[in-house]
Amino acid sequence: MSELNIALYRKYRPERFSDVVGQDHIVKAISGALAASKVAHAYLLSGPRGTGKTTIARIVARELETSANDIYEIDAASNRGIDEVRNIRENVNTMPFDSKYKVYILDEVHMFTKDAWNALLKTIEEPPKHVIFILATTELEKIPETIVSRCQTFILKKPTDIILSQVVKNVASKEGYELQAGGAELIAVLADGAFRDALGTLQKVISYSKSKKITKEDIEKVTGAPSTTLVNEFLEALASNNIEKGFLSIRQASEQDIDMSVYLKMILTKLRYALILRYAPAAKESIINSISVEDLEFIENLISTKPTHISSNSLSILLEAYQSLRTSVISEIPIELALVRILSN
Repeated sequence: MSELNIALYRKYRPERFSDVVGQDHIVKAISGALAASKVAHAYLLSGPRGTGKTTIARIVARELETSANDIYEIDAASNRGIDEVRNIRENVNTMPFDSKYKVYILDEVHMFTKDAWNALLKTIEEPPKHVIFILATTELEKIPETIVSRCQTFILKKPTDIILSQVVKNVASKEGYELQAGGAELIAVLADGAFRDALGTLQKVISYSKSKKITKEDIEKVTGAPSTTLVNEFLEALASNNIEKGFLSIRQASEQDIDMSVYLKMILTKLRYALILRYAPAAKESIINSISVEDLEFIENLISTKPTHISSNSLSILLEAYQSLRTSVISEIPIELALVRILSN
């Protein structure tokens, strides 16, 4: 495959523990144990999609000097039945081709059937000495306790937007592109804590870019993200106690088929910056490279009159609304209710 056609998340996938970012607690624990030759017979990696579970599993196999011939990756989403597990049980007893260990990476293991888990239990509990299992899942609660108790379990965290934006900036630079102020941060917000999604969005933006310098507006156009104007108008509605303006900005976002969770997260991000600048002005230097000159000017104007509703209480209410979005029948309702709560006080 031509390098030009390789997905960025694959091209820049970490190959060593030192390349992994945002999961220091796991890297230290596993790399330290491997360095001390304390190898577990079964690991369980849990966490949101796109956070690096399979990547870490492959690094563990590589650190154990396991060749490609002795690494078996199985997607439980499409190989979830008892027959597939019986094949694993039969094959684990054969010796590795040219490595000390055979490593089985079982992805999306929460998809296994009950019969499959029962068939796998004994093998997970007492595998041959030359076999290591690495299980990965996005839904730890669906894994039988009998399995969890037999594995060393590690929970991956969503990377922060700061970590994601830095990764995006670094990869863009390696690809010969410059993201102007606020661009990497917008991609990070859109990725919602997934490295894979962040680099996938970056690749889309690069593919459509006609310049090596990519603006925040370019990213908005390519991704369909809420425009800065819509976000600013909502915040202006809070600052001016103008509920009609707030409802209008929400309606316009809905009419443009914008994901309300993305819209609200961008509002929260900018409101947070506004609170930092209002109550801790000395922290300005720490965020100045994270937002565009225009956004910084907008926020400074927004807080210049010390508006009542640009406050921690508003931030708290909007955070509650963000948590409610995933269960709302009508996606606009949590934001609309939050707006009413804030401006009715």
